[in-house]
Amino acid sequence: MMKKTILMIAVLLLSFTAAHGNDMNNSEMAQRIDEVFGAVYNNPAEPGAAVLIMQGNDTIYSRCFGLADMETKTPVTFATNFCIASVSKQFSAVALLQLAEQGLLSLDDPLSKFFPEFRASFFQNITLRHIMSHTSGIPDARPHTDRNFVLYSTDITSVQYMCTLDRLNFEPGTQYEYINPTFQLIYQIVERTTGMPFETYMRQNVFGKAGMRNCCYFEPDRIISDMAHGYERASDGRWQEYDYGEESFFGTKADGALYCSINDFVNWERALRDNRVWSAASKRMAYTPWISIPADAEYGYQPHTGYGYGFFVQDCPQQPTHVYHLGDNGGFTIYAGKIPERDLIFLFFSTRPDIDRLSLVNRVYQLLGFYF
Repeated sequence: MMKKTILMIAVLLLSFTAAHGNDMNNSEMAQRIDEVFGAVYNNPAEPGAAVLIMQGNDTIYSRCFGLADMETKTPVTFATNFCIASVSKQFSAVALLQLAEQGLLSLDDPLSKFFPEFRASFFQNITLRHIMSHTSGIPDARPHTDRNFVLYSTDITSVQYMCTLDRLNFEPGTQYEYINPTFQLIYQIVERTTGMPFETYMRQNVFGKAGMRNCCYFEPDRIISDMAHGYERASDGRWQEYDYGEESFFGTKADGALYCSINDFVNWERALRDNRVWSAASKRMAYTPWISIPADAEYGYQPHTGYGYGFFVQDCPQQPTHVYHLGDNGGFTIYAGKIPERDLIFLFFSTRPDIDRLSLVNRVYQLLGFYF
């Protein structure tokens, strides 16, 4: 196993050499990557980030920058629990895939089976596959002008507008439109299918099986260990807290309220890789781009990219498949990606939003010899 891993790293370094004409050892590679992130996170007294790049069991790069909590001056570590925002969606997708494997539901089941209170007949044509791939056609018609609703709604209250919804934006399965409420439906689907509270199911069957000991969903009164806060820079240049109570829909769980550390997320990636939380068939489905993302999409466009079940999937010519997700809420800016063919994972969790995340990530991939 060790020889295989060393060979993989050597391939990465050789790829860089071929592209750039100079040879680098592991230390030099780490230094170049450090320059990319250090140029942005150059003040230890400001909101920070944790970055980890691994291939197999070997670390290519790891470093933490800046602060997780500006009030207590607590630095970011690999044990810091960040709100991973929309990266949470893959955990909900895995829950549905598990239930399908057990025969408790089918991915072709219509939403009308789980939500008889939804009156419109078109819910008979929207399946679980559609909601997991952002192809349902359901519009985000939540009352965004109601500030109290926007700040404090739950997975249940956030989707109540669907009870009286009378239109779709397009025929299900024909287009991509990224919206959060369809993933929030998974909260109730899990509960109505299993008879278990959503969090209990996730803790026992998803997080527990992956060996994720410290992750948990946000609750206003819940104490989360090693909890980071998100921040934004105010007009006067000072940093101010920017998470629950300041930014919208921070408490909805199935689509975005999971707090997780880099340490726990590594365990998650290994569980996905080794099929400990799902079957190989479910993994293939999740990593298949069921719909292409158009250039005018409001969220998620990159060249040659589609959406699977809870994952973005990028297939650039002459490059290995790039599977990832982005997370954005309040001051949290998250990237969780991998190249399964090379057993490489790349995690970048930040407590500030004023960065060009994909530019940083793609520059590092270029250093590693990949061009996405």
